[in-house]
Amino acid sequence: MMELGDLSKITKADIVDAIYSKSGANRKEIRDVVDLFIEEVKSALISQKAIELRGFGTFEIRIRKGRQKARNPKTGETVSVSSHGIVTFRPGRELKQSVWTLIPDKKNDDEPFRSDMIGAFPLENANETIGLVADSANERTSY
Repeated sequence: MMELGDLSKITKADIVDAIYSKSGANRKEIRDVVDLFIEEVKSALISQKAIELRGFGTFEIRIRKGRQKARNPKTGETVSVSSHGIVTFRPGRELKQSVWTLIPDKKNDDEPFRSDMIGAFPLENANETIGLVADSANERTSY
């Protein structure tokens, strides 16, 4: 099994290999099941249905309003963008709780997390530890 700090991303092939090593099932069948799962998720999203995976999260389609004056960041050219669908993901409670204590590596911003730091610092005062700041004038909390 891969540690959190091993790679910055995990590919579909990595997932297939992980399932293969844990289950011992046929690698081709695992790849087919993963491909079918992804196709079902895509199909549901294209049909504007939400996909709820309890303990993990929810994928949904939201409509982003179009704008007359958008800017192409590469060229700086002003362009018009029509309304369009986007996929959003809302993590479930269990996933949020599982990743809450991950600590970013301050030394290297390219590597998002260090697995050896997980759980190293207790969250005695969570507001101070994660840097919550209350803005009393606007009654908003910023991170």
